[in-house]
Amino acid sequence: MTGVRSVDAVVVGAGLSGLYQLHRLRGLGLTTRVLEAADGVGGTWYWNRYPGARCDVESMSYSYSFSPELEQEWTWSEKYATQPEILRYVEHVADRFDLRRDITFGTRVTSAVYDERSRRWQVDTDTGESVDTQYLIMATGCLSVSKAPEIPGADRFAGSIHHTGHWPHEGVDFTGLRVGVIGTGSSGIQSIPIIAAQAADLTVFQRTPNFSMPAGNRPLTDAEVAERKADYRAWRAAQRTSHSGIPRPLATRSALEVSDAERTAAYQAGWERGDLVSIIGAYTDTLLDKASNDLAAEFVRGKIRAAVRDPELAETLSPRSFPYGTKRPCLDSGYYETFNEPHVHLVDLHRTPLAEITERGVRTSDREYAFDTIVFATGFDAMTGALTAVDIRGRGGVSLREKWGEGPRTYLGLAVAGFPNLFTITGPSSPSVLSNMIVSIEQHVDWVTDCIAHLREQGLTEVEATVEAEDEWVAHVEEAGNATLYPTADSWYMGANVPGKPRVFLAYVGGVGVYRERCDAVAADGYAGFRLAR
Repeated sequence: MTGVRSVDAVVVGAGLSGLYQLHRLRGLGLTTRVLEAADGVGGTWYWNRYPGARCDVESMSYSYSFSPELEQEWTWSEKYATQPEILRYVEHVADRFDLRRDITFGTRVTSAVYDERSRRWQVDTDTGESVDTQYLIMATGCLSVSKAPEIPGADRFAGSIHHTGHWPHEGVDFTGLRVGVIGTGSSGIQSIPIIAAQAADLTVFQRTPNFSMPAGNRPLTDAEVAERKADYRAWRAAQRTSHSGIPRPLATRSALEVSDAERTAAYQAGWERGDLVSIIGAYTDTLLDKASNDLAAEFVRGKIRAAVRDPELAETLSPRSFPYGTKRPCLDSGYYETFNEPHVHLVDLHRTPLAEITERGVRTSDREYAFDTIVFATGFDAMTGALTAVDIRGRGGVSLREKWGEGPRTYLGLAVAGFPNLFTITGPSSPSVLSNMIVSIEQHVDWVTDCIAHLREQGLTEVEATVEAEDEWVAHVEEAGNATLYPTADSWYMGANVPGKPRVFLAYVGGVGVYRERCDAVAADGYAGFRLAR
């Protein structure tokens, strides 16, 4: 449908959410254009091709549930799939459901303006094309706008610079090179062991140490795959009602209520299970009570001390400035052990801050380091960055950037007052990044699709969140977040990694199941909190 200038719906982004949204809108008979900046499908899995890139949710749970046939025909090879395998899966979905014919690749949306007279959006792109549409659905992803380190001089460096969020598709060979990696978030923790195995010399610049645990990744057995496929429908139902989209037994006791031996055994079982939620979820109050959290944090720090032979280095790698789990914990394959290698060095940027990138390498307050290649593993402008990157203007020409000047305001993370017929898939103030993303994606896409179907059945042309409903939801999200330890950390969950970004907790902690019930209740009550108009 490339070249169609007037459609029922425009979807921005051809990642996991954009593809499923296109599939569902087709089912309603809507003419739909998907506009995608990349040259292929995949979203975050198209761009993030750095060494060691993997999902941190188990493969057989991090996949679409909408098609039982798709579930049965696709077989994952590993517990935690690599980026190439996930991208192959997304490409398979695009081909299987013939989605590419409605996607325009290599096209970045630059602005979207709502016309109050026609009640339609004008969407402009960097190719010069404008598309007129009734519904605008932002499927732009929560971690899709990468950020560079806040130091000058990158343009002076004589060697090569790579960002983990925009990795060369042909790959990078580090063999025999002196490499500097800036950043120890998830992409740094995943890539550093692989880069270290190739490089002649590797220096890691760490601003804040991170909690990580071994993924225990391995090939899936035929028996495991067959068992899950036989039980997929029940498993999917459990995912939808669970707290995080990752079903597990709910804790019933505080970490302070059990003996040291019992608590250590529970933590050890979680450590050996190798997933994100086992230690955090072992007790009811890990993310609510500092004393309970300290016990979990110290257990993980003990594992770091056991893995790293140099006690001083182990301490530098041990997080102490934020509670365990309030920055997204990481899963790794030999990350801490990598620092036992003689050619791998750690620079603590709290002791010697970054000053600049020079022609030869990186200068800190202490000295200059010479490199052939520098890798930025410096993360993303999360949750809001991809939305405010587009000049979106609603009623009265008010821009989304202006409205969100002191932090994002949404109703359910799905809609914004003053911006009719605009939907944000896994937007700020929804469970999104605190959940198995694909479970949250499907829930949002299904809700949006059902809402549009209702509008069409009733002869309605406009749906818009009310200011009152938005205010109530923002207050509820803030209150729920403040009941936890999350706001005590300077994390990307709080927007604290981007200079000048408002410090606001960006997700909803109530859980996937509770949130789904709220969204379903809103719809059942005639879309309470929304203004519907003919």
